Amino acid sequence: MTKPIIMTDATCDMPKEYITNNNIPFLGLMCNFKSNEYEDDFWNSLDYKYFYAELRNGEMPYTMQVNEYRFLKKFRQLLKEHRPIIYIGISSAISGTFNSSKLAREEILDEFKDADITVIDSKGASIGLGLLVYHAVEMAEQGYNKDDIVEWVEQNKNKMNYWFVVDDLKHLQRGGRISSSKAVIGRILDVKPIIVIHKDGALKNVANIRGKKKAFKYLIQRFKEAGIHTQDQLIGISHGDCMGDAMILKNMLEKEFPNNKFIIAPLGLGIASHCGSGMVSLCFLGKTRDYE
Repeated sequence: MTKPIIMTDATCDMPKEYITNNNIPFLGLMCNFKSNEYEDDFWNSLDYKYFYAELRNGEMPYTMQVNEYRFLKKFRQLLKEHRPIIYIGISSAISGTFNSSKLAREEILDEFKDADITVIDSKGASIGLGLLVYHAVEMAEQGYNKDDIVEWVEQNKNKMNYWFVVDDLKHLQRGGRISSSKAVIGRILDVKPIIVIHKDGALKNVANIRGKKKAFKYLIQRFKEAGIHTQDQLIGISHGDCMGDAMILKNMLEKEFPNNKFIIAPLGLGIASHCGSGMVSLCFLGKTRDYE
């Protein structure tokens, strides 16, 4: 049985070492930053600290989806290995990247009738997408075939919970998710919007809480309600250059749930361009993704 290739995009926000050590092929959104274009590539092309310092100084980068041509090039490259390809990508409700992958797959199949490429809309992003990739890679290493892995991801992607505490309100204001007046009032009152990725794959503001510690308590309560709570549940925490806050959230969780495993990583270029500095996310596989 041929081991499948698990491919993703850099919005999965997994640690760079994990991507490198597991030889995971990926593509990254392009980011226009200070009049230059950079690929979101787990901070290989751009200095992490410099980027976040400029964000805090008011720089407002913007991103461009991965286009069909880049997917075609990557798929053709991977097909040379004569293995099934499973691409798990950012939500189609957040980026046009997934649609590019679908178009590229269709073109490849017209060209190579025996090509085995599956593209999966994760309906998610950031480290929650990363956790889906992690589980898919684990299954491939354990000898599961392509169909088993695809079935698991499709059955579990809408059980992945995505909770984000946003600190920098000007990025939400720019994206039209809050008004300029709400952004000003929010900064004055230290309001932290709680954003989720809904089961349809779109972002939704579900709460606004004063103070980051109270916001973290809110996330932990959501974890209590929706988490599976196995002895060794894998939890993802991503952060916008605020490792201290990420560790506070981790320690708060560990006090109540001491046997979980954690992956903690900084936001990549693509997600950080839209969320800004100071954002902390909590992602985990739950019983469901019904936030109401």
